[in-house]
Amino acid sequence: MKPLKSMLFAMVGMSITMQTVVAESPRREYLLETGWMFTRGDVEGAHLPDLDTSAWERVRVPHDWAITGPFDPKIDRQVVKIEQNNEAVPTEKTGRTGALPFIGTGWYRHEIELPELGQGRRAVLQFDGAMSEAQVYVNGTKVGHRPYGYAYFHFDVTEHLQPGKNLIAVRLENRPFSSRWYPGAGLYRKVRLELRNRVGFEQWGVFVTTPMVTDQVARVAIQAAVTDANVSLRTRIEDASGRVVAVENGTEAIGDEIIQHLALPQPQRWSPDTPHLYTAVCELFEGDRLVDEQRIRFGVRTVEFVAGKGFLLNGRVTKFQGVCLHHDLGPLGAAVNPAALRRQLAILKDLGCNAVRSAHNMPSIEQLELCDEMGFLFIAESFDEWAKPKVKNGYNRFFDEWAERDVVNLVRATRNHPCIALWSSGNEVPDQWGPEGVKRAKWLQDLFHREDPTRKVTVGMDQVEAVMESGFGALLDIPGLNYRVHLYEEAHDRFPQGMILGSETASTVSSRGIYKFPVEPASMRTYPDGQSSSYDLEFCSWSNLPEVDFEMQDDKDWVIGEFVWTGFDYLGEPTPYDEYWPSRSSYFGILDLAGLPKDRYYLYRSKWNRDVETLHILPHWNWPERVGKVTPVFVYTNYDRAELFLNGVSQGIREKRRDGTLQERYRLMWMDVVYQPGTLRVVALDENGKPIATCEKHTAGAPTGLRLQADRTRLEADGRDLSFVTVSLVDAEGNLCPRMDQPLDFAVSGAGRFKAVCNGDATSLEPFHLPRMRTFSGQLVVIVEAAEQPGEIVLEVRGKGLPHQQMLLQATADQ
Repeated sequence: MKPLKSMLFAMVGMSITMQTVVAESPRREYLLETGWMFTRGDVEGAHLPDLDTSAWERVRVPHDWAITGPFDPKIDRQVVKIEQNNEAVPTEKTGRTGALPFIGTGWYRHEIELPELGQGRRAVLQFDGAMSEAQVYVNGTKVGHRPYGYAYFHFDVTEHLQPGKNLIAVRLENRPFSSRWYPGAGLYRKVRLELRNRVGFEQWGVFVTTPMVTDQVARVAIQAAVTDANVSLRTRIEDASGRVVAVENGTEAIGDEIIQHLALPQPQRWSPDTPHLYTAVCELFEGDRLVDEQRIRFGVRTVEFVAGKGFLLNGRVTKFQGVCLHHDLGPLGAAVNPAALRRQLAILKDLGCNAVRSAHNMPSIEQLELCDEMGFLFIAESFDEWAKPKVKNGYNRFFDEWAERDVVNLVRATRNHPCIALWSSGNEVPDQWGPEGVKRAKWLQDLFHREDPTRKVTVGMDQVEAVMESGFGALLDIPGLNYRVHLYEEAHDRFPQGMILGSETASTVSSRGIYKFPVEPASMRTYPDGQSSSYDLEFCSWSNLPEVDFEMQDDKDWVIGEFVWTGFDYLGEPTPYDEYWPSRSSYFGILDLAGLPKDRYYLYRSKWNRDVETLHILPHWNWPERVGKVTPVFVYTNYDRAELFLNGVSQGIREKRRDGTLQERYRLMWMDVVYQPGTLRVVALDENGKPIATCEKHTAGAPTGLRLQADRTRLEADGRDLSFVTVSLVDAEGNLCPRMDQPLDFAVSGAGRFKAVCNGDATSLEPFHLPRMRTFSGQLVVIVEAAEQPGEIVLEVRGKGLPHQQMLLQATADQ
């Protein structure tokens, strides 16, 4: 391919959508979702066709074998010194990897009936990820292996298939000390078998770019790797309504690649605010015979990183208002689910978030497709380790042999998604120290550039002083700093790129609805109950409060944005309670493990989503033990000033101040409120002192009922669509009862089933998969899964002494 000479480029997004299978279709896809048999442990002969599996469990893939628990502090107990946390001596970490039983071996088997392939046909078995050290067998013969649990991989299994019944068997093994968080276990992403013609597109062989974009026209370039040079390519572009807007038959052949250019008139550009998408229908012909076809969804956009300006999207300066996300979905574990991912992104959209970093793993196709559709920029990360270990059995064992192949597959499988703005080749790798690490950083960056010359590369660096000295940071396309905000200025002066990305920021900790006194900033503070305060003033030894990053984003144009650690709580890494049991999930999230917003959600919303009203009071106002005591009140709002009233008595006006503390610049704080039960009322004021918005918080009475709120009431009857139902304990006036927790029981009938439940409490050892759980700070979330047949779904919730509540949902076939 001829090199692109322009540094102004536009990327497009890929989502291969297979057509309904017909006799003449050049491709036939089997999504291997149902019909899998699974067992824990190493079974002799598990790969052989004649094995009796009647005692195995029937599961649906994607599947996480460990999420059902039970929680156990002995699982993967690590006695380690976490250098990333500035620890000086090793200590015992009981919940570091979630205390769930992911360690060990598991086997999956799937039988599939296939027609005779026929002459000139081939079969490709594809995995979007398998946790981990996968060994794959077809009809008793090993066809390959892949050690990295987050890697995309595929095998040509043409010679191993037969007409009629075929067996696919997969052995997975997760070793102790192989992760720093809960990785999940099993076939947690999609598995597909695809039958194709031997003459066709190579695996992930179509790369679509738009190297020139104006308001009048975009030049769409198709670069297609093919298995035979004696073919021709015909492409048409369809808009979102299916209307054909461009057609091209002419091509240029360069070796085993075909190059084609199309003119797209009046292109609608992709951005977080306007995520317009097109579809390129690429048809490959051998003479007059159609031999292959791919439908590739894409978006048109331009991206630049310019010293003195920052990050430009479609020519406009744009700050990354991003969050880091682990790949687990809380109570669902690591098994990917589009409905759960869509819910996460919808919540983040309301937050004002415009970007996601997959931390620290290769992202799923489903997550990227949703980011394309919903409008999120994306940093696609590859590794948490290179050649030097963080944990004994981590990726360091595979780096030298597998890193290139894993990067190649990541890029080729995902490079056409318009959401991806940057590649990340690593996170806080110990290789930041020393000349070998500099060489590895350059090698990886060159590898990403070879596979995708249109995107920049970053690394999340925490050893900032070391990378300033060694040249590691200077060679990167975009230097990403994890925390170390006090070194931003020096790094900007010493690095040549003219910009700094906050690749990981804040790590503020809190527990939803929990407040601690006295109210003061504190680092690594712990309490006997294993919770952190939602006054949002507690952080970690290496990190800071949100306002420190806000100031850098607002005052330094060379700081091009941030990715907060983290958007949602995740399983494992329960800092600052690494040595506390029970504690098995994180406290970093802006939202908790159930996806319920913490107070901090409204602080970020007031900063990031200023086009909508945010007016949020904290803490709750149920403090019988604090009558007559000073109980500070904070308000998170996009308004600059407000007056607070307690039982009708003014507590004064507060205004955001640049000449005060950082908290006074971004929060409204009344530090001297004396608690009395009743009503807190805040009145936001305009610049003339006129009221423009109000919000109230009331002292709640005893719980008398349950309130049920679903994120969706209509589901697709596909066996995997989900509704997330928030259940709240409320008093007679409908006020949340934040300190009156009790167990609740759940039952689902009709065209659905109970899937999981979560209360967001990092110290709870109640299993997610059983239909009973105690509320936490008055709330929890029940997850209902649609069945395969349409119909009404009934969720019932019961609690002792409370009237039982029902919610009706609908599973339909026409979503």
